[in-house]
Amino acid sequence: MKDEYDFSKGKRGRVLPADPEPTGMAQVTIRLSRVVLDRFFEMAEQSGGSASYDVLINSALEEYLGGQTPKFEDTLRRIIREELRSSAA
Repeated sequence: MKDEYDFSKGKRGRVLPADPEPTGMAQVTIRLSRVVLDRFFEMAEQSGGSASYDVLINSALEEYLGGQTPKFEDTLRRIIREELRSSAA
């Protein structure tokens, strides 16, 4: 019976060749809070499978680095103005 299942000459490792890296992309390991990761998973599900969570994270980071996201100070000012308007009414 052992002759049928002799793996002594077997090799460890990938059976298929590794997928080529997309141009301009690098694989990294990063730790994210569960809240952030769950939100990106949720957004990926809502997209109907058209975007994966890692693509969404990459897009959000590119927007942030490109200055396309609102600055914290601007957001805070907007919130304070909205609160002042609602309390004055």
